[in-house]
Amino acid sequence: MSAPVLNAQQTPAAAVEGFSRSETVTLAWPMIMLSVFFVIPFGTMLAVSFFERVPGGFFEPGFTLDSYARFIDPFFFKSLGMTMMIAGSASLLCLILAVPFTWTLTRMRHHHRVLWLVALLSILSLSEVIIGFSWSLLLSRSTGIGNILVWLGIENRAPKLSPGLGAVLTGLCYLGFPYAVLVLFPQLSRLDPTLHEAARMLGASPRRAFMNVVLPNIAKALVAAFIMVFVFTLGAYLIPQLLGKPQQWTLPVLIADQALFQSNLPFAAAMSIFLLGVSLSLVVCVGWLGRSSQARIEDQSTTQSTTQSAAS
Repeated sequence: MSAPVLNAQQTPAAAVEGFSRSETVTLAWPMIMLSVFFVIPFGTMLAVSFFERVPGGFFEPGFTLDSYARFIDPFFFKSLGMTMMIAGSASLLCLILAVPFTWTLTRMRHHHRVLWLVALLSILSLSEVIIGFSWSLLLSRSTGIGNILVWLGIENRAPKLSPGLGAVLTGLCYLGFPYAVLVLFPQLSRLDPTLHEAARMLGASPRRAFMNVVLPNIAKALVAAFIMVFVFTLGAYLIPQLLGKPQQWTLPVLIADQALFQSNLPFAAAMSIFLLGVSLSLVVCVGWLGRSSQARIEDQSTTQSTTQSAAS
C-alpha cells in the first residue's frame, strides 16, 4: 500500500518539474522578441531623451532635462490638447456608430452576419496610408463627393472638405470603427435577448429598453472599446497629416517633424516617452476601475447573500 502512495506523490512532482522546463522553453522565444523589439528600443529612446542637442547636428551623449522642460511650453500644451480632443472625439463617434450597428448585427441571420464581419475584417487589412489617401481623394474638391452635392443641386460649387477637422475625424472613425465593433460584438451576442423583450412587454419603448437594459449590461465592453479606439487613434500619424491642417496636427506628427526635419531627436524621444506614458496610464486606470467595480459588485452580492441567509 505504501509503494503506490509514494509513486503517486512522486509523479506530480515530476510532472510539475517537466512542465516548468517546457514552460521555460515556450516562453523563451516571446521574451527574446519582446526584449529585442520593445525593451531595447524603449531603453534607447529613453536614453536619447536625456541627451543634449547639438545646434546644426543631431545630439551628443549627456544628461539634461531640456527636452522635458519644453513640455511647459504653450505650443506643446496646445498640441497635446488637440491630440486628446481628436482622439477622444473619434473614439466617442466610433462608439455612437458602433453600438447600434453591432446591436443590429447580432440580430441578423447568420449568413448576413458573417458577410458583415468579413467586410469589417477586410477594412483591417488596409493600411493607414491607403485609408488616408483614399479619404483625401474622396473629400477633395476635384474628385471628391462634393461633386455629387453639385450634381444633386445641393451646392453650387464643389466644397473642399479636406484638409480640416471633419476630414481627420472621418478618417480616424473609419480606421477605428471595426475595432469598436469587434470589441462590442461578443458581449452583445451573448446578451440574453429576453431582457430586451421583457422590457418591451412591460411597456418600455424600444429606445428606453435599449438605453436602460442593453447599455448597462455592456458597460465594460463600452469602456474597453473606447479605450482601444482612443489608444489606437492617439498614435495615428498619416491620417492627421494627410487630412488635417497644421493647426490640427497631433503629437505623432510633431514627433516625426522634430525627428526628421528639425533634427531634434532628444525632444522627439521625450515626446514619444510622454505619449507612451499617457497611453499606459490610461490603460492602467481603466483596469484599476474595472477591478474596483468588480470587487464592489462581489461585495454587494456577498452582503445580499448574507442578509438573505440571516433572514431565513
